[in-house]
Amino acid sequence: MENPPLVSIITVNYNQSVVTSQLLETLTKISYPNYEVIVVDNASPTDNPDWLKEKFPNITLIKTEANLGFAGGNNRGIRESGGKYLLFINNDTEVPEDFLEPLVEFLESNDKAGMVSPKIKFHWDSTLIQYAGFTKMNPYTIRNSSIGYHRTDSHEFDIVSVTESVHGAAMMVPRRVIEKIGLMPEVYFLYYEEHDWAEMAKKAGFKVYYNPKSFILHKESVSTGKDSPFKTYYLNRGRLIYTRRNNRGLKLIVSLIFQIFVSLPKNTLLLLLKRDFSNLAAYWRAYMWNLLNWRGVMNNPKL
Repeated sequence: MENPPLVSIITVNYNQSVVTSQLLETLTKISYPNYEVIVVDNASPTDNPDWLKEKFPNITLIKTEANLGFAGGNNRGIRESGGKYLLFINNDTEVPEDFLEPLVEFLESNDKAGMVSPKIKFHWDSTLIQYAGFTKMNPYTIRNSSIGYHRTDSHEFDIVSVTESVHGAAMMVPRRVIEKIGLMPEVYFLYYEEHDWAEMAKKAGFKVYYNPKSFILHKESVSTGKDSPFKTYYLNRGRLIYTRRNNRGLKLIVSLIFQIFVSLPKNTLLLLLKRDFSNLAAYWRAYMWNLLNWRGVMNNPKL
């Protein structure tokens, strides 16, 4: 590629400097010649990330004064970046040396592409798919499915295609798209913000793509834990925010009825039977947050 455009690679660190360093180590070996790496430390309380700058002097290390969440941390990175394209990548990932070129080449040749994610495979077993695109978000349950999840990688998943949403673990977005639609919606703090951002891009006339010519390996839920109350709270809080921001009229009413009168009692009963009171409390707090914060969820930060 002649005159390759600058790519800003942005990753957010929270109390996981060792994990982040493993990602940075793989980024030092990539073949793409024109990129910058921005690490946003989200006010890690017990982990000083300064040694990352010492070990990887070419990175830009930003230390926030408070935990800004996934969206807020990435938005801080966007404001410090200079790339034509921005790659948002989880710190608990590792990359092959040639993963950037297919994404850049695709966006360079496709003006309608607003966002693109690579194929994502599990780090613990690189023969298994985590993400090969997303199904459409169900407007009532506010759930979607990752195509190919836990299936063996095969030629079936090697087709570049329009998909419903990007994956937050790895997504590339042209700066011109961000300038048009705005930054990631920070009301979420964690979970669902990438799906909402993808909807914002689609409403602005762009398409969202899955590009399997590139792939990454994902360790998954290193920072949050797989079944932690922290994850339970923000996942369910985000689900309700998403329906409030993206559904209207009858769809919104039916969705809220489903969440309140089906999901809430069902999951309450299941957690009670498991005697999982920590996750039960987190689940109810997610609903109470939405009840107490009925205004302001439509706000979107600008670049």
